[in-house]
Amino acid sequence: METTDREILLRQIREIINDRVDLNKDITDDEMKELVMNTVFERSRQQYMSIHDKQEIIQAVFNSMRRLDVLQPIIEDKTVTEIMVNGPDNIFIEREGKVKRLETAFESRERLEDVIQSIVAKVNRTVNEASPMVDARLSDGSRVSVVLPPIALNGPILTIRKFPEKPITMEQLIEFGSITEEASEVLKSLVRAKYNIFISGGTGSGKTTFLNALSSFIPNDERIITIEDSAELQISSVDNIVRLETRNANTEGKGEITIRQLIKASLRMRPERIIVGEVRGEEALDMLQAMNTGHDGSLSTGHANSTEDMLSRLETMVLSAAQMPLEAIRQQIASAIDIIIHLSRIRDKSRKVMEISEVVGYIDGKIRLNPLFVYEEEGETADKRVIGSLKRTSNDLVNKHKLKMAGIDIRI
Repeated sequence: METTDREILLRQIREIINDRVDLNKDITDDEMKELVMNTVFERSRQQYMSIHDKQEIIQAVFNSMRRLDVLQPIIEDKTVTEIMVNGPDNIFIEREGKVKRLETAFESRERLEDVIQSIVAKVNRTVNEASPMVDARLSDGSRVSVVLPPIALNGPILTIRKFPEKPITMEQLIEFGSITEEASEVLKSLVRAKYNIFISGGTGSGKTTFLNALSSFIPNDERIITIEDSAELQISSVDNIVRLETRNANTEGKGEITIRQLIKASLRMRPERIIVGEVRGEEALDMLQAMNTGHDGSLSTGHANSTEDMLSRLETMVLSAAQMPLEAIRQQIASAIDIIIHLSRIRDKSRKVMEISEVVGYIDGKIRLNPLFVYEEEGETADKRVIGSLKRTSNDLVNKHKLKMAGIDIRI
């Protein structure tokens, strides 16, 4: 069946179904599927369709009415890690670290916009010309970013970062070569001893995945509160968990709930640890203050190209929240954060822990770092795979007070 003929047929079948649907009644997915099947079979009496064509059309119509249209089969493909929609007829995917363009396309810009609206509506978000950017999530936790015209010049832009059904464990990260077993054991002790840990890295370096894995080391009997822009964390090792998510302003510009507000609210909920999914701006000050006021063991992430760059970015974020002397900001950062873990996506597209450093303190006008583990590259394979590993440095952990308080005896 020609593509144009198929699109016309799909549109006609959808119109017939819309005419038959009782708008005053909630229809289940099973009922909708049956309605689609009956309509397609009726149509096949007028126009020849092979069994394969019928199955494809039934699925396509159902996906367009109850799922994510042409994106649904891609969402269900477990080998795809990212979906990039640059307008209705430009769809790209990432599979095994490589980006490729698909022949698949939405039948119109309106269909793409309908899918976008259905995604954001399910998480109580709005996106339109007046407010053309929004972050959302799918029901499985996959991260969604939307940018609409007039900001986006080539049509509606939809980016979906898929997450695995089950969060990746630290054991799997060791198998993948992202981290060594030795480094993992050290981090396990540091998490249990309630060291405040900050994870830095570039876009797509695996910060959220690593934060999930690190959270599995938190003892089950603790109370933790997670704070995120879009709920992505999948922490299953702790029973006493409160999950908070920001809210955008409504069409009247009211009702916005920011990360700053959620951090302040969380302090009244008796948390033992606070996990902030990602700090990007003024909320950095509130996070640091929480870490400095008895909420040891807190975790967070941020965008940066190195550990030093992350410290500089945190300084800038705090400055945007309060006009404080730079010396005071650096002292606050140095006393709040104990460990910085830097992740990177290297040239063979694999994700690695590049550095684990201790924040020793504020000395001689600078925040001093003590590298404990550093990634060392050793070469390349014939197929351009990078050979290397995370090596232990000769430096010992300087601040061991929390380990002693927790009764953990380990040489770091």
